[in-house]
Amino acid sequence: MAVHVLGFNCTHDAAAVLLRDGVPVAAVEEERLSRVKHHFGMPERAVAACLEAGGIGMDGVDRVAFYMDAGLWLRFFGAHFLRNLPASLRYTKRRPALWRSFLGVERRFRRTFRYRGPFHMVEHHHAHAASAFFPSGFGEAAVLTVDGAGEKVTTLLGAMRGGRLERLRQEVYPVSVGKCWEAVTEWLGFRPQSGEGKAMGLAAWGRPALAERFREVLRPGPEGSFALDLSYFDYPKGGNPLFGEKFVRAFGPPRSPDAPLEPRHEDVAFALQAATEEVVLHMARWLRERTGLSRLVMAGGCALNAPANFRVATEAGFDEVFLQPAAGDNGACLGAALAVHHGLAPGAPRWTMRDAFLGPDVPAADAEAALREAGLPAERPPDLEAAAADLLAAGKVIGWARGRMEFGPRALGHRSVLADPRSKGMFERVNLRVKRREPFRPLAPVVRLEDLPRFVERPLPSPFMLLTFKVRADARALVPAVVHADGSARFQTVTAAEEPSLHRLLGLFGDRTGVPCLMNTSFNRRGEPVVATARDAVAAFRDMDLDALVVGPCLAGKP
Repeated sequence: MAVHVLGFNCTHDAAAVLLRDGVPVAAVEEERLSRVKHHFGMPERAVAACLEAGGIGMDGVDRVAFYMDAGLWLRFFGAHFLRNLPASLRYTKRRPALWRSFLGVERRFRRTFRYRGPFHMVEHHHAHAASAFFPSGFGEAAVLTVDGAGEKVTTLLGAMRGGRLERLRQEVYPVSVGKCWEAVTEWLGFRPQSGEGKAMGLAAWGRPALAERFREVLRPGPEGSFALDLSYFDYPKGGNPLFGEKFVRAFGPPRSPDAPLEPRHEDVAFALQAATEEVVLHMARWLRERTGLSRLVMAGGCALNAPANFRVATEAGFDEVFLQPAAGDNGACLGAALAVHHGLAPGAPRWTMRDAFLGPDVPAADAEAALREAGLPAERPPDLEAAAADLLAAGKVIGWARGRMEFGPRALGHRSVLADPRSKGMFERVNLRVKRREPFRPLAPVVRLEDLPRFVERPLPSPFMLLTFKVRADARALVPAVVHADGSARFQTVTAAEEPSLHRLLGLFGDRTGVPCLMNTSFNRRGEPVVATARDAVAAFRDMDLDALVVGPCLAGKP
């Protein structure tokens, strides 16, 4: 009889996953269903979607896994809170919901879902490690997890052998690369735990003028460690803002969210990115030397830093590096469930993650009903990819919602906006008019894996869009809409075996234009999560500056 393990996260980026005998039936972020970006709270809709996909009720769930050890978190942060009184009283004002989310989480889950079975709390960085190792397909691997903070650990360097986690080194709060990023993100005028990607995009516009000064803030340390000068920050004592007066004296006053960006903001972003790459690469190299293992897995929110990931993949000395696409706390619920499953059944067959398409599907009936309700004329072309390739080659921008939704923050061709990357004007249209984003933010390309060497200097498979490549000088003029200010691009690669529809579309577009590459950005309106359902896709299509919509098997244009 099948064993079902349900994993969940109920803080920021709430999510749920359902495993059947160790294989995901479904995994989905609550924000995609609630339509509240970075949804904070119990993932009721996500749990319901997972159970529906599995064809079971809560009475069919054998075990539940939570992505944190709430007791350990409360003990550690309670002690930290008491040590830093009275300054730490600010914690209760800044993040009261976080404290409440861990108080009685098991009791709230049982009451909400009427669940009576075993409930497991998995230590946070163990969950991150499991989320990357068990789906990797590796028999053994070095492990690097880096984020803001778990219960107390912020960074874990270790190894997985025989399915067991060996901890070699760890850093403890408040020493945290992730918290450093949150603080600098806030100083830059962006929202912490949301705008870090903006800071990463801004870094490409900066100069190295402040890089050496920033090394006083964050730099590598001995034996795989790193040093973070906490005197620059106020977050260790619950400060609001997270950065401190010393940071302001060193790098200038913070930017308000609506103020223009200045060169010093770009330079600080550059310095933060450079220091992070140096620290992460230093830790990965230490792991390679210390463990002797030829494979590495990475997770935690900082594993979404694509430029740092590429340097690790190409410079740390590992033969293979696996990056789990939902690397942040959303994916930690997957790791918690996998840790529980393999803890109960050591040596059991392992599922290998070949794609991230674990969310709800777009049934043809739902697509037709949504289009009909919106009064949009639609057709079901006999060759949908060919029809779409014709539109894209003619300069049209398409909303694309087909198949099961991606798990993780990246749109990977199932909930995407697709466009022709051959003109800079297309970048301006999609970034400013379609997505309504800041002009300094880049847009990503997608190519067939076999075509990647034509575009980049050091090609590697990148199915989850988590590596930033240096674009070849002779290719930059071919795809200017997806080349960032520093000559880089965060390519996604697809294969015919894993993603046949998008692979074929790329080939057909290449036949028509000579350039087998498309712009691929997430299908969402500004300030909203990526679309999930057919109705979400139709609503976004009507509001966005898009020319056509592919939803399920249907192709629609605007009246």
